[in-house]
Amino acid sequence: MKTKKSFNEKCYALLTRVPKGKVTTYKALAEALKSKAYRAVGNAMNKNPYAPKVPCHRVINANGEIGGFASGISKKIEMLRDEGLEIKNKKIVDFKDSLYSFEEKNS
Repeated sequence: MKTKKSFNEKCYALLTRVPKGKVTTYKALAEALKSKAYRAVGNAMNKNPYAPKVPCHRVINANGEIGGFASGISKKIEMLRDEGLEIKNKKIVDFKDSLYSFEEKNS
C-alpha cells in the first residue's frame, strides 16, 4: 500500500527538478502543486531535511528577490552565485531568463 506524500514531500520532489543555474519561486512551486499555499512552500523550504540534495536555495520570491533562507541570506546568495547566477541588491539579474518552468518539463 502506497503512503500519501505530505505537502512538504511533494514540494521537495518537485524542487529536485530545478537544475543548477535556474531558480523557481514559492508561488510557482505552489501552483505546480495545484495550490495557493505559497507560505506553506516557504515553510517547507525552511524545514528542508534533504538540503543540499533538495536545493531550497533555488527558491526565491516572485519578484526576483532572494527571499529568506534558514542558513542566512548571504549563504543563499553565495550558493546561487556559485551556480552561475548574477545577483545585485538581493535580486536575481535577468530573473525571467533564470526562471525554471515546471510546465515545460511535464510534457
